[in-house]
Amino acid sequence: MTIDHQVPLGVFGGSGFYEFLDDAREITVETPYGPPAGPVVIGAVAGNPVAFMPRHGRNHEFAAHRVPYRANLWAMRSVGVRSIVAPCSVGSLQPDIHPGQLMVIDQVVDRTWGRPDTFHDIGGPAGEPGTDGPVHHQSFADPYDAGLRRQLVAAGGRVDAEVLDGGTMVVINGPRFSTRAESTWFRSMGWHVVNMTGYPEAVLAAELGIRYASVALVTDYDAGVDGHEPVTMDAVFAMMRANVSRVRDLIVDAVEHAYPSLTAPN
Repeated sequence: MTIDHQVPLGVFGGSGFYEFLDDAREITVETPYGPPAGPVVIGAVAGNPVAFMPRHGRNHEFAAHRVPYRANLWAMRSVGVRSIVAPCSVGSLQPDIHPGQLMVIDQVVDRTWGRPDTFHDIGGPAGEPGTDGPVHHQSFADPYDAGLRRQLVAAGGRVDAEVLDGGTMVVINGPRFSTRAESTWFRSMGWHVVNMTGYPEAVLAAELGIRYASVALVTDYDAGVDGHEPVTMDAVFAMMRANVSRVRDLIVDAVEHAYPSLTAPN
């Protein structure tokens, strides 16, 4: 693979994000961890280079537990990405967090299983970094980059979006939604929203030295929180379609107003 310049900012997202890139072109990247979910799409936002990848694949063919997270992150880094903004959808666990709101997450709880979540597995692809050396323990007390978070919150204010600054996201394995008992437990722990993709994406970014932040769209009340109807896939997708432009506008505004801050090295 040959690219003519490095692209310091990357965005993961769904099909609704293709439209925010000008002069987009696709780059196919091979990784030691198999093919990523799709090509890296490189384009520009307000004249600033940005790399985009559809986390679930171009046609949403990868369920959350099948997303090739390691390949996705590796591909992004290979084109020069050192900061990632990762929009996602979440269900509300609390009655005062409502569908249509946005949240810039600041903590994550991992309840997934069976997902490769490190680049440092002994016995991994021969010769790749971390596979032949000692065990690596990644610092992860603060999963989301504080500087990126500040810029996303500020962008939300400029585009008049209702953005919640901070919140804990519990990540479940999927592809099913929570039971009422699980949702009650998550809520009792004081966690704010639930999601299926936030882990291991965040920790893999940390292992690669990539700054990472997530802006979450609340699509539903999880498992009938506070007497609401239990979540369905159709309801989630409908809320995403209705609000993807607001999430996209927030990210575009952050790029336009704060690109140097977004792409500064750690």
